[in-house]
Amino acid sequence: MYPNPKFCSVCGHSVEEKIPDDDNRIRQVCPQCHTIHYINPKIVLGTIPVFDEQILLCKRAIEPRYGYWTLPAGFMEINESIHEGATRETYEEAGAEIELGAPFTILDVKKAQQVHFFFRARLINENFSAGPESLEVRLFHENEIPWTDLAFQTVYKTLELFFEDRKKGAFQLHTGNLDSPTSWNSFCLSA
Repeated sequence: MYPNPKFCSVCGHSVEEKIPDDDNRIRQVCPQCHTIHYINPKIVLGTIPVFDEQILLCKRAIEPRYGYWTLPAGFMEINESIHEGATRETYEEAGAEIELGAPFTILDVKKAQQVHFFFRARLINENFSAGPESLEVRLFHENEIPWTDLAFQTVYKTLELFFEDRKKGAFQLHTGNLDSPTSWNSFCLSA
């Protein structure tokens, strides 16, 4: 959970919890300058980099989940699109140049106050290397994926759906809430 602000970032006055006019939720509001401080989910962007039949994974060099495998992903930055952020994170974590494809999973992680977007991607070449947040980067065939050593549920679910769709020969956009496993939706997209 992210902490609520105690002080106004505009004027420095203590904030209060109240429901602002024309709203329906309790917010942090400054009684001095009347600024409403919204707390919104963080956006995590990542890719499923594919080279031939293999997937590129990164072994984490940072917490949380140090030493576990993940798809290249990270938090969206200010002044970048979701496409730019997913491409940047792939390069930062795996030193990999990609051709970004269609969105593949959009996963709500309400308990962490995050939304995770993963895009399909094609590795342009086999020139990749571990960035500062990765201990190791390597390609895996489906039968080599370290399923019990994956860092996050979103990565596990994304890979599971990716391999299911690949077997069917048609990729879809999958959305869901990890806190409610029965809430999955899939939408047909052109491959």
